Amino acid sequence: MGLNTINDVFYTVVERNSGQVMMYKQAGKWISISSRELYRDVLGVARSLEQWGICKGDRVAILSENRYEWAVADFAAQLLGAVVVPIYGTLTPEQTAYILKDSGARVIFLSSVAQLQKFLAAREQTAVEKAFIMDDAGVPDAIPMHRLMQAGPPDRDSQFDARARAISAADLATIIYTSGTTGVPKGAMLTHGNLASNIEVSLQEIPVAPGDVGVSFLPLAHVTARHVDYAWLYRGVTIAYCPVLEQLPPTLQEVRPTIFVGVPRVYEKTYAQVQIKVQGGLRRALYNWAMKVGRARRGEFLAGKRPASLSWRLADKLVFSKVRQGMGGRVGIYLSGGAPLARQMAEWFADIGIRIDEGYGLTETSPVIAVNTPSHHKLGTVGRPLPNVEVKIAEDGEILVRGPSVFPGYWNRPEDTQNAFADGWFRTGDIGNLDSDGYLSVTDRKKDLLKTSGGKFITPQPIEKALQMSPWIAEAVVLGDRRKFPSAILAPDFRMLEPWARTNGVRFASREELVADRSVRALYEGIITELNQKLARYEQIKKILLVAEEFSVTNGLLTASMKLRRRQVEERYRAQIDALYAEPAPVPIET
Repeated sequence: MGLNTINDVFYTVVERNSGQVMMYKQAGKWISISSRELYRDVLGVARSLEQWGICKGDRVAILSENRYEWAVADFAAQLLGAVVVPIYGTLTPEQTAYILKDSGARVIFLSSVAQLQKFLAAREQTAVEKAFIMDDAGVPDAIPMHRLMQAGPPDRDSQFDARARAISAADLATIIYTSGTTGVPKGAMLTHGNLASNIEVSLQEIPVAPGDVGVSFLPLAHVTARHVDYAWLYRGVTIAYCPVLEQLPPTLQEVRPTIFVGVPRVYEKTYAQVQIKVQGGLRRALYNWAMKVGRARRGEFLAGKRPASLSWRLADKLVFSKVRQGMGGRVGIYLSGGAPLARQMAEWFADIGIRIDEGYGLTETSPVIAVNTPSHHKLGTVGRPLPNVEVKIAEDGEILVRGPSVFPGYWNRPEDTQNAFADGWFRTGDIGNLDSDGYLSVTDRKKDLLKTSGGKFITPQPIEKALQMSPWIAEAVVLGDRRKFPSAILAPDFRMLEPWARTNGVRFASREELVADRSVRALYEGIITELNQKLARYEQIKKILLVAEEFSVTNGLLTASMKLRRRQVEERYRAQIDALYAEPAPVPIET
């Protein structure tokens, strides 16, 4: 029998009768959860929700970091046919209230007192009747979730199981609100069938099985992370929860995963850390030699062969293996999704003996549309479309998709739903192409394309990714829409810049003073000059704006899934951008 619902995932896990389905850390120790314990805890919560009148179609919100209880709340709601509304833990009380009000959620699961306070600040604006807290906080405003979990049955409840299995593929499973890079968040409705069809197919060619271990650290409010956890559980992979990104490095060392799924920014941070560690004459010389060896063997490695030359084995022992050890030392499969991975970044990892299988998808497609696999891999692409998904390229270059994983529409937004489709095809909003071998490439977001006042179209993402390959740059935003020429906002990597400044006699009392220094500007202008040599003349960056601020989720310049909020960045620096363009460009501009 095929996979039809998320409840089928749950019962597959239960009937596998594993002693270690999930792991979480408590008081410095990793605690394992068995299939039997998962069943007890989920049914304990589900029965309680049922007794309080939560039934099929009711919305249940989860506002929490990644943890075992997140999965318990999710499965408990799904078994009842309720609709799960995940909320990013980093959202403000106002943003949280909007989602709760728009979805009409009746109950909410909260991780901590801090998240409870956020909810209470906005409770009057919502229809929430009951709040449950995952931490053992002993607060009067929320019901302890663990009390419900512990009340679960010691044995299987056949009558409850029968009702849960009666939930159909057509039933709504979740409403996932877009992270809102622009405008008001929209709730994408995904059915059980949407999610199940994607889970069943997406990992078919990726060799994972019981005994494998993965770390759940990407926020579960994001469709990619949730899909990965469902798929891992379905295939028997043990999940170790990492609630905070800062805890990821020690978690990797302790858990030593065999499969790793990250977004590009996680891989970019790994690259940046390596660049910092290889500073210094001898280290840099050794690193440069090893990278030269790796580049020479890249094709061999990407073809699935481990290079046998003495030079590669030596480079691997002295340099490459140290990077893999930082990921725990056992990872055999690396996957990337959630946003485009720069080709240069994929090439760098391939040169050090790590092949990243990049995939592509959207919330509205549950999410995977295409993915590279160990048997079908092409660098610079996002792989071949899944076998149950159709992809075509529109005349304007937009990627169009249809298939069983494509959502039915947006919650309470019929006009947006209608605009999302063209003759039955979902409009992704991404620009891309399919090559002769059937591999899909994604070049940019349609709405992010820049058109200069001279009529030239510029795709900013490849230029931004190239800039971020520099160890001196943490973030880059290319500007130029309706302007005479392109320019760029650059946020330095201060872990590199500040030591360099002290070594080179640059005096500064603040980061604002640092980025205003002439020698610092000269350093970054040199990076731009080097990049411009590889760009068409109309793409070349003519001016830069160095900023003293790090981009983060907290300050609103990155989404909770760590994507750039381009419009918010441009709005924050509007005055500086206008001043940048008020003066003539330093070099002739081709129009």
